Amino acid sequence: MKYGVIGAGAMGVRFGTMIQENAGCDVDFIDTWEPNVEKIREQGGVYIARDHENKHIVPINIYYPEEYQGDPDAWIIFVKQMQLKDVMKRCAPIFKDHQIAFSAMNGMGHFDIISQYFPKERIIGGTAMIATVFNGPGDVDFMGAAGNEVMHMCNYDEQINDYTNAIEADFKQAGLGPVVTQNFMGTMMSKVVFNAVVNTICTMFEIQMGQFIQYPGVREMATQMFNEAYDACERAGIKLVETRQEEIDSVETVSHAYAYHYPSMYQDFSKNRPTEVDYINGYIAKIGREHDYVCRTHEFVVHEVHLAEQMRQFKSRFDVKDEQPVAEEV
Repeated sequence: MKYGVIGAGAMGVRFGTMIQENAGCDVDFIDTWEPNVEKIREQGGVYIARDHENKHIVPINIYYPEEYQGDPDAWIIFVKQMQLKDVMKRCAPIFKDHQIAFSAMNGMGHFDIISQYFPKERIIGGTAMIATVFNGPGDVDFMGAAGNEVMHMCNYDEQINDYTNAIEADFKQAGLGPVVTQNFMGTMMSKVVFNAVVNTICTMFEIQMGQFIQYPGVREMATQMFNEAYDACERAGIKLVETRQEEIDSVETVSHAYAYHYPSMYQDFSKNRPTEVDYINGYIAKIGREHDYVCRTHEFVVHEVHLAEQMRQFKSRFDVKDEQPVAEEV
């Protein structure tokens, strides 16, 4: 299949180049951030490393939406939640009826936007335990040893079809470790509730995942937050693909595996950009409110993160971590 990647950031580059390099598929990249597009064109591709080693250029084709004339079979969408509406509007003229849309973005809310351009039967949702760092325009670092990539994918309408199988085959050959499910909301929310603990707490305390897991009260904190999330989902009729205990255990295993990684929410925070907390903890709280259940911890955490964002205005410019790389963990 031929792919078009919308968003040539950390995860977009990782998925796109792995499919291009390992699966031998044609891949085009679409981006709207001018510094990134121009830098990639200037250097003849994107710099890629794995765990800070073997940094090399991978040639890619990159376009602004307005100049793209290609016709991919499937779009892979990796854009920040807050930017997606505007990016999709710019890309709308290049979408065609026969195309498929896949997205494994952080948080929830993006499928409401994507479904304005693609029918449910042509949308595939995904989640990924794949940490990637965007050092700057045209410069990406894959975190974790090759072969450790794990992701889930599920059709929005929960029906497996020929294009699901075709994309799964390409992702498998690419080394992305796909697992196909038939429980859309349960699959998507399993990653949301994980991020609602690790991403958010690491952001509030500006720490790496390995530092976070050293605190002896992590399991108790995680249990409290997961219980709220699972209670809200159960009231909404959403059955998560992982049990409560599996989610709690995953906090420890994943945090140890990516000990030196700063989650994506922290990277946005450290760059003075808005975080996606409303689409993670806020989305869990929204599900609770809609089903007569108050997720008090998640409601409070949303306020804490927004308070921390607002308080940055009082920091000296010398205190702000302007040089931290941008990371995406989806």
